[in-house]
Amino acid sequence: MTNPTATIVLASASPARKKLLLAAGIEPSIVVSGVDEDAVTAAARETYGELAPEDVALVLARAKAEDVAGQIEHVLVVGCDSVLELDGEVHGKPADAAEAVERWTRMSGRSGVLHTGHWVVDTRESGAGGTGATLGATASTTVHFARLDTAEVEAYVATGEPLRVAGAFTLDGLGSPYVAGIEGDPSNVVGLSLPLLRELLEEIGISWRSLRSASSARGN
Repeated sequence: MTNPTATIVLASASPARKKLLLAAGIEPSIVVSGVDEDAVTAAARETYGELAPEDVALVLARAKAEDVAGQIEHVLVVGCDSVLELDGEVHGKPADAAEAVERWTRMSGRSGVLHTGHWVVDTRESGAGGTGATLGATASTTVHFARLDTAEVEAYVATGEPLRVAGAFTLDGLGSPYVAGIEGDPSNVVGLSLPLLRELLEEIGISWRSLRSASSARGN
């Protein structure tokens, strides 16, 4: 395995993603990307044609990771982006409360697929174990939503939470009572698939164990 003191930089402002890593023993640094998501997806569609929902998530995750990687050396940058696929359509964060209500009216009693793109960029020097790797993948989890009446939808939207998250729901917050079940990795629904990230890091010779040990050492 390569350098056990590698630092993870999470290219995301999501407190849920940071909390997932911390709970798994990894203490990331946070650097938020300045990516224009609409511009990135528009450029990708112009180049590749229409994108599948899982590809939208991966394109955005890559753009965020590479944006931050261009600013910081000697680290492992992890970019993520989540979208909800419902009826073949891609949904990110609702633009406003009205859109969130409309979204939940459609989601109520039905199922969707939460796709989270993950991208890793290794900016470490070769002498410190760096590989120069840039790689990623998407994790997908089916989410079954509870049936909500209009009053309950409006009350949930009024909390403001659905406006802050992809798909207009959470599994680890106020939205948890409205998720009837999932098929797949629960951490992926929260915003970062820990099993998939572990696999991506192992592809470039970095063990999860070594990162956990490095984080423990920094905390001492």
